[in-house]
Amino acid sequence: MDGSGAGAVERDKLKKDLAGVEGGRKWLRRAVILLFIAGAIAGFLFYRAKNAPPPPAKYVVADVSQGDVAETVQSTGQVKPVTEVQVGAQVSGRITKILVDFNSEVKAGEVLAEIDPTLLSAQIDSSNAQLAAASASVKRADANLESARIRLDRAKKLVSDKVGSQADLDAAQGGYDVAVAEVAAARAQVSQIGAQLKQSKTNLDYSKILSPIDGVVITRSIDVGQTVQASFQAPTLFVLAQDLRKMRVFADIDEADVGKLKEGMSAEISVDAFPGTTFAGKVVQVRLSPVSQQGVITYAAVIDVDNPDLKLRPGMTATVTIKSAESKGVRRVPNAALRFRPSPPVDDQGKPIPQDPLPKLEAGKGRVWVIVDETPGAEKIEPRIVDIGISDGVYTELKGELAEAKVVRDETDAAAAQSGAKRRGAF
Repeated sequence: MDGSGAGAVERDKLKKDLAGVEGGRKWLRRAVILLFIAGAIAGFLFYRAKNAPPPPAKYVVADVSQGDVAETVQSTGQVKPVTEVQVGAQVSGRITKILVDFNSEVKAGEVLAEIDPTLLSAQIDSSNAQLAAASASVKRADANLESARIRLDRAKKLVSDKVGSQADLDAAQGGYDVAVAEVAAARAQVSQIGAQLKQSKTNLDYSKILSPIDGVVITRSIDVGQTVQASFQAPTLFVLAQDLRKMRVFADIDEADVGKLKEGMSAEISVDAFPGTTFAGKVVQVRLSPVSQQGVITYAAVIDVDNPDLKLRPGMTATVTIKSAESKGVRRVPNAALRFRPSPPVDDQGKPIPQDPLPKLEAGKGRVWVIVDETPGAEKIEPRIVDIGISDGVYTELKGELAEAKVVRDETDAAAAQSGAKRRGAF
């Protein structure tokens, strides 16, 4: 081989060696990059694991707090005036005048309406005429009586002188007795017609319909020209309320709650017409008579309420909250804690593991659950039986001892409370 061929071979070998070295460098760079990326990922995972928040708690807890608990009974009822009077007509006739209207304030004795007095006045005239005739009959009967007395005295004298007969004396005595009876009958007729005259005058007075009380007209049921008939039952023409500054609510109390109420308890009244406004009231009567509607038994509680601004109106539907019991400054637990029931544990297949049923609670007892192991994500809870008192629907009075200051509450109640807080915050 000549010198040029040997040189070419050397050059090719050198190129191959250089190519191999270059390839090794590329592989080394790639390996370094991969190692760097792997280290970065490992460092990131380590950092995240180190700084990751603890697993969420398995249970929602609530504090055993100090405060007031007021037990209430709620119901609905109707607002009415304390004194409500129906005014009717006691005589029949056509209405000629109406002197008041809805919302008119009236005084006792004030004329509300008038009935046509024509027929009533005619009855008085007729009774006066009959009375005059009856009085004349009395005078005639008195005169006849005097004549009969004279005849009787003469007959007695004749018989005494043995001139007259006994038959004449008997006839005179009979005539006298008849005359006495006629006088009595005539005078009785005068008394009867006098009573009729008095009734006619009273009926004429009744043609003016008067207010029996000081108050306000809340209902008017007649118009001018209308004829009223009072033959069997006095028709109601007006309804008067004595004083709308004092109202009365008739609330329907469920039979399960009526035993909690007694006279003198305070109450709060609210109506849809004035949202956010409450009116103070007091229970004045819890009636013994039951009311049955579709098999539901209720009892009427009567609540007096002041109405100085006249906001409450007759017929309004009221929501009544009666404070039946109250405990101030007591330990209390949320009702959600008393309702809490833990979910049963599950096996590897996710099926619930049967558990022994919890013992039945006695009256005045409640069950709460407390956390005995606070390991995050693996908390353990145990039940505690406690003595409880009254409840206001949110909290229940805790009468007995409970060492723990926190109890587990129902998560659905917590979610509802949070949702309600968000809604309130929106306003």
